Amino acid sequence: MAYLQPTEFVTKLVDAGASKVFMSTRDTLIRAYMAGAILALAAAFSISINVNTGQPLAGAVLFPVGFVLLYLLGFDLLTGVFTLVPLALMDKRPGVTVGGMLRNWGLVFTGNFAGALTVAFFMAIVFTYGFDVPPNKIGEKIGMIGEGRTLGYAAHGASGMLTLFIRGVMCNWMVSTGVVAAFMSTSVSGKAIAMWLPIMLFFYMGFEHSVVNMFLFPSGLILGGGFTISDYLIWNEIPTVLGNIVGGVTFVGLTLYSTHVRTGAKRGAAAVPAE
Repeated sequence: MAYLQPTEFVTKLVDAGASKVFMSTRDTLIRAYMAGAILALAAAFSISINVNTGQPLAGAVLFPVGFVLLYLLGFDLLTGVFTLVPLALMDKRPGVTVGGMLRNWGLVFTGNFAGALTVAFFMAIVFTYGFDVPPNKIGEKIGMIGEGRTLGYAAHGASGMLTLFIRGVMCNWMVSTGVVAAFMSTSVSGKAIAMWLPIMLFFYMGFEHSVVNMFLFPSGLILGGGFTISDYLIWNEIPTVLGNIVGGVTFVGLTLYSTHVRTGAKRGAAAVPAE
């Protein structure tokens, strides 16, 4: 399936990160909006499967359809740019600055949130027949997820915050591995298979993804979940974003860059001990 070696695709990752810094505001927002909307639909799809079948594994297996589609279409998730753009900064690409990186992150956050919020309202209408009846079972489930993953963490105080942060770290370790996987092959089937695996893992394990949560928690609030906007921001979104940054930069971007672009000095033959 036209597999590329790490030394080849990691260079492409750096190129991609640099290109996102110089992308126009309009294009960045549109691509981020569509990414947030598609991923939100995939989350709604997965939860619908879980509720209708009672099999969480089935939802996790099928959730990556949204991730694969949005990346094949060239749209941008916040979790992806958390990994790609710092690579261009590490590589000292001309014109790439910390300010440019933060600008890109801010625009992608805004676009992702707008796209996810649009789908949250659309699905709330579907779940309630235009707010004419109480939420159906899927809508009720989304409200329960919002409560459990805000107030549930808050009930454990600092330990809950640490758990939330680590789930954010582990999430983008896997999600950014999925982003990298899109560069491992030049064929559609190769890209899709490689992306599918880490995304399925993160979703089934219940790790915290900042963009998925941009759909789940506003949906829960719209559908009457028993938590507040401040609960959502303090006990989920903000720590999740920070964890996603750490996971993407350290466990994916930095490790690949340091071992395949700026590699350590090779050992000479004289350094190898004799048998």
